[in-house]
Amino acid sequence: MDQSTELSVRRLAPEEWRAAAPLILKLRPHLDEAEFIRRAQRQSFSGYEMVGAFHGDCLVGVLGMRPVHTLSRGPHLHIDDLIAEEAARRRGVGRALMNFAETDARARGMVAVSLDARPSAIPFYQRLGYGFQPSPAMRKEF
Repeated sequence: MDQSTELSVRRLAPEEWRAAAPLILKLRPHLDEAEFIRRAQRQSFSGYEMVGAFHGDCLVGVLGMRPVHTLSRGPHLHIDDLIAEEAARRRGVGRALMNFAETDARARGMVAVSLDARPSAIPFYQRLGYGFQPSPAMRKEF
């Protein structure tokens, strides 16, 4: 990764989502590219968007986010996906993507950003000021 090129972060247009697939599939190995695109398109009807981090023209990180409004938590932005290329980790890519999401949430009048974290990513989110939610998430699969 060329350090001389400044990092830029922006929303990805839906036609750019296929370019994000190789990164997202590292995070979601149970999907293939076609299923990832189908799911992302389906979620886009509920406001799902992808944000890309670029060094020059090279996509080095992706964040997927969507607005949510619940009675218990109010309006907030939920981060569904966050991944950076291995070579880009610990170089500010994840932080830049999260800063973008937080700024976007504030601009929309939301009260928080929430996410589900893999255990290995918890220290990263804690360094950014994220803490555990008081109510544990529960799930029943069918």
